[in-house]
Amino acid sequence: MEQISALIASLSESETLAMSQRSNELKAKGVDVINLSLGEPDFFTPKHIKDAAKKAIDDNFSFYTPVPGYLSLREAICKKLQRENNLEYKPNQIICSNGAKQAVCNSLLAVVEAGSEVIIPAPCWVSYIEIVKLTRGIPVVIRTTIEQDFKITPQQLEEAITDKTRAIILCSPSNPTGSIYSKEELEGLAKVLEKHPNIVIISDEIYEHINYIGRHQSIAQFPYLQNRTVIVNGVSKAYAMTGWRLGWMAAPLWIVKAASKLQGQYTSCCSSIAQKAAEAAYTGDNSCVENMRKVFERRRDLIVEWASQVKGFKINKPQGAFYLFPECSYYLGTAYNGRKIETSTDLAMYLLEEGHVACVGGDAFNSPHNIRFSYATSDENIIEAMKRVKVALDKLK
Repeated sequence: MEQISALIASLSESETLAMSQRSNELKAKGVDVINLSLGEPDFFTPKHIKDAAKKAIDDNFSFYTPVPGYLSLREAICKKLQRENNLEYKPNQIICSNGAKQAVCNSLLAVVEAGSEVIIPAPCWVSYIEIVKLTRGIPVVIRTTIEQDFKITPQQLEEAITDKTRAIILCSPSNPTGSIYSKEELEGLAKVLEKHPNIVIISDEIYEHINYIGRHQSIAQFPYLQNRTVIVNGVSKAYAMTGWRLGWMAAPLWIVKAASKLQGQYTSCCSSIAQKAAEAAYTGDNSCVENMRKVFERRRDLIVEWASQVKGFKINKPQGAFYLFPECSYYLGTAYNGRKIETSTDLAMYLLEEGHVACVGGDAFNSPHNIRFSYATSDENIIEAMKRVKVALDKLK
C-alpha cells in the first residue's frame, strides 16, 4: 500500500529545481534552452580550494568528523566573522552542515514548537515556508512590493507579531529579489524585536559577498539581539561551491547544542573533504570572491538594461545576489494561440516552451505578480535570453 505521511504530502516541490529539470528535459530533446532558473554561480570552484580538497584526500581525511565540523574549520569561520563582520564567536558556537539549507532547517527545528508562528517576509526563498511546515509551525507571511524594494518596515513587523511568534527569517541580500537591508533599516527592525525577547532571529546571509552597495550588514551586530540571532552562511555562493554542500550557523550556544543533537541523529557530520576545502576558502586568497562579485555586478547592470526594454515589466535594480525579480502582472490574463496566462507560473512555463528561456514564476516565492531570472550566466546568454523573452511576450494579447 503506497501511503506517504500527511506531513510530506503537504509539502510543495521545489519549483526552482523543478523548472531546471524541465529545462534539461527540453535540452535533451535538442531544444536550445537558456536556463535562468537555478541559483548557482556559473564559475568553477577556485583552484586553491580544489587543491586543498585533493590534499585532504591524499592526507586521508576520510573519517567521520565531529558533528559540528573540524575545530580548525570552525576557528576559521570565527576569524572570518571577526575580520569581515566585527562579530565575536567561539568555535563551540559554530556548527557546519550539509549546505546552508540544512542550517536553516536545524535552527527552526531546534526552536519552533507545533503551533508556533514564524514570520517570513515575502518574496521569500522557496524552502522557508516548507521547512516551517516540517516543524509543524505556522508560517506568517509579510508581503512587500517592488515600490518598497521588497523590504518590510518596522510597522509591518510589529503588526505581524503575536504571543505565538517564535522566530523570524530574514534574508539579506535576498533570494529572489536581490534587495539588501541597510544598517539603518536593520536597526529599525531590531528595535521592534528588542521588545519581544522570545523571538529568535534567523538571518540567512548566504549571499553576503555578492553585494553591490558596500559592506554587508548583519542584524547580529546589535548586541541586544546577538544572543538570540542565528547567522546562516556557507561557501556555496561566494566561492562557487554549491555542490560541495557546506553551510554553517553561528548562534547562541544553547541553539548550537540543540542543532548538533539533531544533526547527530539525522546526518551526522558533513563531508570531511568539503570541510577542508571550506577551510582553505576562509583562510586563503579571497581575491577570487571579489573577482566573481565584479562579474555579477556587470551582469546585473546588463540584465537590468535589457529587461527594462521589455514592455510591461516593472524593474527595480537589485543591490546584491544574482537575481532580477520584475513585476509582470501586465501579462496576467493575456493569451496566445488559445493558451491563457493566469499566473506567474503559467508565464514562466510559457517563456520556457515558447521562448526557450527557463525562469521561475513568483508564485514559488510567495509573490504571484513577479518572475525570477537568475543572471548567473554569460553576458551572451543574458542578452539572448532577454531578446527571446521580449519576442515571446509580444505575442501575448
